[in-house]
Amino acid sequence: VQLQASGGGLVQTGGSLRLSCAPSSRDFRSYFMAWFRQAPGTEREFVAAIGGSNRGGRTYCADAVEGRFGISRDNAKNTVSLSMNSLEPEDTAVYYCAADSRVIMTTIRSASAYLYWGQGTQVTVSS
Repeated sequence: VQLQASGGGLVQTGGSLRLSCAPSSRDFRSYFMAWFRQAPGTEREFVAAIGGSNRGGRTYCADAVEGRFGISRDNAKNTVSLSMNSLEPEDTAVYYCAADSRVIMTTIRSASAYLYWGQGTQVTVSS
């Protein structure tokens, strides 16, 4: 099972980008799907997550991106997207999508809770 992430790029401060993640196979509608990011020399950081159809599709965002980023999923297309607005240089990182069916409330923000990972897409915000 692979997750294909796309949509990264170079944008100026205040700009917007939309990342997409598409599983290569399997029905991920019931899976928790999340976005993490990792800047050079730092640990992988939680960005946002969305519950599966069996959990009402509830969304979760890190404090650092609350109000600027939004996560959504299209179950018909089996994809999840991350809309990023008002981007700042501090948002520069490689962004990874992740998925797992066993995530529980206390582990949503933990990278170790997710079994499946995409290859990452670079987001660079210039000042």
